[in-house]
Amino acid sequence: MSIGLEDYLFVSILLFAIGFLGVLLRKNTLIVFMCLELMLSASILALIAFSRYNSTAANPLMEGNVFVLFIIAIAACEVAVGLAIIVALWRRIQTVELGEIKELKH
Repeated sequence: MSIGLEDYLFVSILLFAIGFLGVLLRKNTLIVFMCLELMLSASILALIAFSRYNSTAANPLMEGNVFVLFIIAIAACEVAVGLAIIVALWRRIQTVELGEIKELKH
């Protein structure tokens, strides 16, 4: 019994759905931020799975792996900026709850 492309895609879709529901349902900015990162990880898993199952021994495709490297670099920048925004919000209004942040509405 081997693991096929469908199995990887199922896990990727499941991770993306959990992250999407977390973004929609949670009120804490740290949890929402982690759910966004979970969604990004799900897309990375799908790219690696497609890259692995579309390559052959005669023609190894590395495009998916190159995309993953770019996504990881972008994710690192996203983490730095996102955490800086969360820390700035905490210092200014002493909360990280999305429902209590009223200054960003206007």
